[in-house]
Amino acid sequence: MTDSNNSRSARTIAVTAGRPQNENDPLNASIVLASNFQSSGDYARTHGTSTWAALEQAVGELEGGQCLSFATGMAAASAILFALHPSIVVVPSVSYLGVRALLSDMQDHGHVRVVSIDIVNTEAVVKAMKAASVEVGAERVVLWIETPTNPTLDEAEPEILCRAANASNVKTVVDSTFASPIGQQPLKLGASVVMHSGTKFIGGHSDLMIGLALTNDAEVFEKLSRARVVQGATPGALEAFLALRGLRTLPLRYEAATKNANEICRRLQTHSAIEWTKNVGPMLSYIVTGGAAAADRVCATTSMIITATSLGGVETTMERRQKYAGDAHVNPGLIRMSVGIEDVEDIWSDLEKALAS
Repeated sequence: MTDSNNSRSARTIAVTAGRPQNENDPLNASIVLASNFQSSGDYARTHGTSTWAALEQAVGELEGGQCLSFATGMAAASAILFALHPSIVVVPSVSYLGVRALLSDMQDHGHVRVVSIDIVNTEAVVKAMKAASVEVGAERVVLWIETPTNPTLDEAEPEILCRAANASNVKTVVDSTFASPIGQQPLKLGASVVMHSGTKFIGGHSDLMIGLALTNDAEVFEKLSRARVVQGATPGALEAFLALRGLRTLPLRYEAATKNANEICRRLQTHSAIEWTKNVGPMLSYIVTGGAAAADRVCATTSMIITATSLGGVETTMERRQKYAGDAHVNPGLIRMSVGIEDVEDIWSDLEKALAS
């Protein structure tokens, strides 16, 4: 990240950051297929490649921090926990099931104790964090913030939580996958680490898996880098290239999808088949009257909207989340929708017909 770029807009950074700078270089970063390099001791797993570096520079400039790329979002989450080495993790009770499964396994193996909390209850979160700090010491506590949450789109107060954590010397991790660097920039709010599943909005085309972790703490960055080296959780060359290419249009895609989601949410609020609905950015969740059976019929009846478990692509996807064991605690009729960039009238027409079923 360079100071000269700080005043540029997100749209400009997304397009310009991480491009080759030398005369006669190609316009775009190349796909570097290499495990090692001539006339040096560099090895890709330990020293990286120029493809990774270009992606990391671009995401780092958007988020305002130093970035490392990983094989998947879960690889990034694992590396963060490995690097910070907490004894207690305070985590949202409603949050991404993959991270909760990882923490559950770590707890079963005696590596960590998990404290689940309603992340929107700021006072309770701060109280739990302080209690953990008293018990094991602030340096052994991590506050894991996911906002908005998956799949209920609960919104925490990251600035207040990060400020309270910093005052207590507790490290904070913000999973900002749903918001993307366009929706929020937690490092500027005081977060210790920000993570993304770049598989989602950053890549944006449902054709890659990659994870990203960012920090402004030099010591934490070195620990994250070490975790990537020893765990071997490095990104593929093609995946890094595709993620950077996807990033170029992230602001435009995110804006268009958010506009669509706002409109779909507005229409659902007055629909007789809907009990509750909310959207944050392009992500939309709603509860179908009639529970699981009715929600399953809606998902099975659409013709354009795709039933799929991931999100963040240019296409609109949705699924009933309670069918997964890790999300068994959410409302059985809740459908999580990742709204795409199709014409909003086409999205609505397809969804309205399915709701009529």
